[in-house]
Amino acid sequence: MSITTPSGRPGTLLGYGLGQGTRMAWYLGNYVATRAWFARIDPGERRRPTLRGRLMGARIQAALTRGALRLMARDAAHVRQGTYPMPADLRPRPGAVGEMAGYWRDLPKVALRRRMKQGQEPAAQPLPDEEGGYPRYYLQNFHYQSGGWLTEESADLYDTQVEVLFGGLAQAMRRQGVVPVVDWLRARGSPDGAEFGAGYTLLDLATGTGAMLEAVGQAAPGLDLHGLDLSRAYLDKAQRRLAGRNVTWHRAKAEAIPLPDASVDLVTATYLFHELPKKIRAAVLAEVLRVLKPGGRLVLVDSLQLGDTPALDPVLRSFPDQFHEPYYADWIGSDVPGLMEAAGFSVDGVTKAYLSKVFVAGKR
Repeated sequence: MSITTPSGRPGTLLGYGLGQGTRMAWYLGNYVATRAWFARIDPGERRRPTLRGRLMGARIQAALTRGALRLMARDAAHVRQGTYPMPADLRPRPGAVGEMAGYWRDLPKVALRRRMKQGQEPAAQPLPDEEGGYPRYYLQNFHYQSGGWLTEESADLYDTQVEVLFGGLAQAMRRQGVVPVVDWLRARGSPDGAEFGAGYTLLDLATGTGAMLEAVGQAAPGLDLHGLDLSRAYLDKAQRRLAGRNVTWHRAKAEAIPLPDASVDLVTATYLFHELPKKIRAAVLAEVLRVLKPGGRLVLVDSLQLGDTPALDPVLRSFPDQFHEPYYADWIGSDVPGLMEAAGFSVDGVTKAYLSKVFVAGKR
């Protein structure tokens, strides 16, 4: 069956299955190899599981498999329905092997930080010309990654690290945040002859390497895109990624957005809120409410929470210690819709997407 997406790029469901299957095999294989490597160097990883542990592991694996299959089915359905184009990242890239080699070269450094519980290092201190430009919570080695958020090395490794962690499904989870953006745009229509999304502005908070901006831009080529991040290195990486697209870039905090009141139609934030202290989450929501136009939409993609998939609760609880996520334990137990409503939003929907969750809210 052939389909044509809004951007005119052809694709097939067979092509999706083959591409996503190959992608998952590549990243899952490296994930399994990573776990085996850690087990060789860390005695704590070699503990023989009890019967209870084996049963829990079987339940976790079954829940992960079901969730992954549901996500892929949903992702393929949106491609077939024309919500977004066939993902370009399903095709093998020439640089993938080199990027994975960089991941493995860096892994011993990550392992050392993990063993030493070293959540901050000299490389993560403010640069001389940016002194005072970073909040304290930001200057940490989230995930024990080299250079924190502030180095080119970190920016170059980030996408590979995340895809290995999620078995090649990280971008598929991000794309579920594109769906409510496209739905909002379709409800409003586009001028005759204009590209889909023309006349509307979207701001992506903590844009990182630009993965979400790229996905949204492919689905709605007419959107006026803005990307905001605190890291100069990550913004540089995002600019290279979206070199063929006109994007306005902002180096700033999400809790201090350098845009006028009521100037943005859509705001996206992907995997940002679980890395923010509780008070900062409220401050970011207040800023989003300020810059959104009346009737505008916020789409927040972030981690699954406790109780969403009960079999995975042990995985969520163990995640902060394994990957240095200092604010994650608070996130997985927080009432996000309540936080949004307290900030002045109306919550339009909450959808699970494998290990992620999509919150959609409108400005009242």
